[in-house]
Amino acid sequence: MQEKNALYVVATPIGNLGDISLRALEILKKADLIAAEHTQNTSQLLTAHAIRTQMIRLHQHNESATAEKIVSLLRAGKSIALVTDAGTPGISDPGAILIKHVRTQGYPAIPIPGANAAVCALSVSGHVNPHFLFYGFLTTKSGSRRRELSALKSQPYTLVFYEAPHRIIESLQDMMAIFGPQREVTVARELTKLFETIHTGPIEAILTGLQADPNQQKGEFVLLVTGADAIDKSVISDQAKHTLQCLLAELPLKQAVKLSADITHENKNSLYQLALQLKNQNP
Repeated sequence: MQEKNALYVVATPIGNLGDISLRALEILKKADLIAAEHTQNTSQLLTAHAIRTQMIRLHQHNESATAEKIVSLLRAGKSIALVTDAGTPGISDPGAILIKHVRTQGYPAIPIPGANAAVCALSVSGHVNPHFLFYGFLTTKSGSRRRELSALKSQPYTLVFYEAPHRIIESLQDMMAIFGPQREVTVARELTKLFETIHTGPIEAILTGLQADPNQQKGEFVLLVTGADAIDKSVISDQAKHTLQCLLAELPLKQAVKLSADITHENKNSLYQLALQLKNQNP
């Protein structure tokens, strides 16, 4: 039963138009208005199911202003359905600002679950770690992206990223630089669409494969990176050991460890243990 004065957060297909629930279709048909990220894209879904509900645009640049309009409609007794171009609103897509404002004003936000690219990729990845950390999109500039990846390097969870086609090669290059060439990654491309591909292997091998086939660089990507708990953190590169030794000769232990981790991107705890050993050997 559909409520008035309610915002329905409706998940839509990420590719295959058949991946939509009966409940979602009912909500979209009976809502007084659909707030869509791009009305032209959503119209394809609505046309496929003979839905003629009026739409209004809600995207990252007008979300705050549109949120005020939608609250006014809820106040007038209307029901609103929120959708994005694909997947679940508010998950690396517009919607969170609207939902927070609606709930702050005392109106319900009701989830209508469905497709989600991150969960879709995880379900077929074969990653046995039961825990994952959803990060979404990394920043667009390499320097900032490497800093973000460095902060995630020691996390023991499967790391889940979204990436655009024009950045996929650069992002994998940065991942290889920070995580190392042998860290395992699953690259899920164009999920549920005609040219869906899913590949798992060491970052270096996956990157080489993508570079060799430009067609595999097209589409939307989900990247799943194995957590640090699958890596032997006691293995420290010779370069990192040398860097740490040089810094220990001039700096206090904690400062030398911090700088070594920043420079080499090695695990800070492992460097700290090594630093203690080196200090004990050379008191």
